[in-house]
Amino acid sequence: MDISILRRTLLGAVAAAAYGTLAAPALADDYPSRPVRVVVPFAAGNTLDQALRLVGEEFRKESGQNLIIEAKPGGGGIVAAQTVQTAKPDGYTVLLGSVSMMAANPHLYPNLPYKPLVDFRPVSNFLGARLVLAVNTSAVKAKTLPEFVSWVKANPGKVSFASFTAGNSSHLSGLLLNERAGIDMTHVPHNGTPPAVQNLLGGHVQAAFLPLLAVKPQVATGKVHVLANTGAERSAQMPDVPTFKELGYPDLEIYIWSTLMVPAGTPDAIVNRLHELMVKALRSKSVTEKFAEWDFVAMPSTPGETAKYIADESRVWGKWAKLMLTDLKPQTN
Repeated sequence: MDISILRRTLLGAVAAAAYGTLAAPALADDYPSRPVRVVVPFAAGNTLDQALRLVGEEFRKESGQNLIIEAKPGGGGIVAAQTVQTAKPDGYTVLLGSVSMMAANPHLYPNLPYKPLVDFRPVSNFLGARLVLAVNTSAVKAKTLPEFVSWVKANPGKVSFASFTAGNSSHLSGLLLNERAGIDMTHVPHNGTPPAVQNLLGGHVQAAFLPLLAVKPQVATGKVHVLANTGAERSAQMPDVPTFKELGYPDLEIYIWSTLMVPAGTPDAIVNRLHELMVKALRSKSVTEKFAEWDFVAMPSTPGETAKYIADESRVWGKWAKLMLTDLKPQTN
């Protein structure tokens, strides 16, 4: 999705009646009275942890309470989703839902044990970001995407790419490049960005589709080289790196995004208060400036806008389900 469309979607006036109006009387004046747990579907130390800690500082200033990050990796996000799905609906357990959990999984798992907009209530979208194709400079001498494609073709069956999880944007990006460029990189999924970066640096994979923040330190040391990004435009943090669209791959305009959800049954007043706190933090100067530095885009939205965004993205990901299923083992969960 074009980032400009993403912004317009979030700024558009979408009725939030189905999830409670933000003009409702404040019925949760004492919320939060203790720390709020945010369950994350990736291994500890991932790029979203940094974003959550930053937002958590603003959350604490306003509410007096901390955000406690709890990593629950595994099962393409299903472990994290079920942790929150079965939690008490009191606003003290929040899910940081990923694109795979909210939009892709319903098309990949025939027996998915949760329904995104039935078992959870949206609070707000969180952030969005483009991805970069990063390569290990010791293993890959290509300096441009065309050179990389030629090298992969010359080494059939010998090149692999890392994603930070199966069924997510980083996975789809690699599959689309395979299909559009006529190459055959092998997909190696990971439970978050840290292990994916570690395996890229160790040479266990030659390439990876990851957020720029995850590999920027390694780019600075020369251990990693970035060939292209999946955004609609070049990143201000790496303006010399072209987009896939510039290089003749328009389908590879792909973003990661995450959203904040609470268990179904959470009272309107709690959802509205949590929304208020999260949106205020996401719109703060400290967060927006740091997000820009990290190549992230803050995505504050009403619960109704968030629900519509998830539904729209699910339809988009439904179109890619067949391609992704060919690369995944049969999904039985």
